[in-house]
Amino acid sequence: MAYAGNVSASVPIWLNKGDNAWQMISATLVGLQSVPGLVILYGSIVKKKWAVNSAFMALYAFAAVVICWVSWAYKMSFGHRLLPFWGKAGPALGQKFLISQSVLPASVHHFADGVTVETPAIEPYYPAATMVWFQCVFAAITLIILAGSVLGRMNFKAWMMFVPLWLTFSYTVGAFSLWGGGFLFHWGVMDYSGGYVIHLSSGIAGFTAAYWVGPRAKKDRERFPPNNVLLMLAGAGLLWMGWAGFNGGDPYAANTDSSMAVLNTNICAATSLLVWTWLDVIFFNKPSVIGAVQGMITGLVCITPGAGLVQGWAAILMGVMSGSVPWFTMMILDKRWKLFTKIDDTLGVFHTHAVAGLLGGLLTGLFAEPQLCALFLPVTNSRGGVYGGSGGVQILKQLVGGLFIIVWNLVMTSIICIAIKTLLPLRMPEDHLLIGDDAVHGEEAYALWGDGEKYDFTRHEIYSDDTSQPRHYPSSGATQVV
Repeated sequence: MAYAGNVSASVPIWLNKGDNAWQMISATLVGLQSVPGLVILYGSIVKKKWAVNSAFMALYAFAAVVICWVSWAYKMSFGHRLLPFWGKAGPALGQKFLISQSVLPASVHHFADGVTVETPAIEPYYPAATMVWFQCVFAAITLIILAGSVLGRMNFKAWMMFVPLWLTFSYTVGAFSLWGGGFLFHWGVMDYSGGYVIHLSSGIAGFTAAYWVGPRAKKDRERFPPNNVLLMLAGAGLLWMGWAGFNGGDPYAANTDSSMAVLNTNICAATSLLVWTWLDVIFFNKPSVIGAVQGMITGLVCITPGAGLVQGWAAILMGVMSGSVPWFTMMILDKRWKLFTKIDDTLGVFHTHAVAGLLGGLLTGLFAEPQLCALFLPVTNSRGGVYGGSGGVQILKQLVGGLFIIVWNLVMTSIICIAIKTLLPLRMPEDHLLIGDDAVHGEEAYALWGDGEKYDFTRHEIYSDDTSQPRHYPSSGATQVV
């Protein structure tokens, strides 16, 4: 009735203005998680001499993914099937395609006979352009999360090569398999908003890339204080609030399930932050702000695969688990297991995203509520383990789906890193590692004297990792006050 007498070329009969508006807003919120959210967080949580490099790795990845996505990667993720785990590559740039109604062609789900349709193809009530952009910001943030594992030493030119290669040969596989109509989608593996596609994949790939790139400089690894904790909190806040679009947009509509997903997201994140902080106080006698941010992130990650599929009480339980299990792996196992001490995962992405993402996927298989599953999933009568029936099998499906993502990313990330390594070094040269941003980019985050800045004896007292020069020229005036 709202469209009676108002149908035009720009407002076709299938367009739902509310759904389209919410989906565009959700895409913008997810985009803000990356730019400026993680750009600010990365630039603030690292040592001062790596602030520019870390922020720029995130910014560059976002821009590069946008171009690759519309050129070939979108249809590899959400287009027609090429293989059971991969779609056919193709551009998403033409007017005819972009203004037509969005459809995921490979998502038609059949019963066991392979003929009778159980669930029709996903056809949201907005144009393909909206879907392309919404999925693009998800792909972009995955690469940016991955970057957190290799901050402070990866050759930027190698990163420029890594981004399009990993997007093409790793991300698109996970996205098509679980979301676009691949074999895990049709088998009924639950990944509401990217616990596996985004977080588990970026955590495993980041950890793998960290192995191939090598560790930071010894002094950086021993002492790596954040250069601005308050600005880090601003980035973390954008990440948290932006998650409303991350999980709230994945039903592809402004419906009851999206509301449930947003509420569950905040419940789990808040619970996880509190539990992580309590554990810090109990075992270390100090409530860490950085620890609270880590707990917030693990809560957001853990609820993601089941945001619109579980009830509120389950979201609290998932928050308790996400605030404690990754805390244990990061604060205890990371210091005792040789593999963790050998591989330098700068921001602990393995713990905050891989561990929390896999945990969330398994807990979703346990707590997914049948009525909520019917609102979202293609396989009818889906349910979690606590609801009996086929719920026990669902946990097995979640485990197999997680293992597929782990193995694929482990192998493909290794191949990509080895291939790049044959052309140029993955790690910066030692002199760049000593100096930081000024050597790599010729720019620095702050005008104040600090780690890595070139020594000017007329203005500064020495304050850097390079202690080879004598302190003959003390600072004066405003510099001394600072």
